[in-house]
Amino acid sequence: MIKQVKFVSIPCVDQNRALEFYTEKLGFTIITDQPFDDKQRWIELRVPKAETRLVLFTAEDDKKRIGTRMNMSYTCEDIGETYDELSKRGVEFDGPVQKQCWGTYAIFKDSEGNRFVLSQD
Repeated sequence: MIKQVKFVSIPCVDQNRALEFYTEKLGFTIITDQPFDDKQRWIELRVPKAETRLVLFTAEDDKKRIGTRMNMSYTCEDIGETYDELSKRGVEFDGPVQKQCWGTYAIFKDSEGNRFVLSQD
C-alpha cells in the first residue's frame, strides 16, 4: 500500500539558480544531482525533518507551470520567526503573515517565481 509521497516536482527555468535558492535560502540538502538528458539534471532535495523530497526538474510539457502558484504548502513551527528569517535571507513574500479563521499563513516566491504557502503547524 502507499505509505508516503516520495517527491514533488518544482518547475524551474534555471536549475542552478533554483538549486542555490533552495539550499542557501531555504536550507534544503541535496540528495542527488546528476545528468538526466542533454538539457537538464535530476536534482533531488530533502526538506529538513521531512521524508518528502523536492525535485528541481521541468518536463517539456510542464514549462507553462513555471511561475505559477504551486499546489502544495510548507509548514513550520513558528511562522513569525520563519517569515523574519527567510526575509533576511532574501526570500520574497507577497505580503506579511496573515491570520484567518482557518489558519495563519504567508505566501512566498522561489527563484523561478513559483508561489508557495507557508503555514504554521
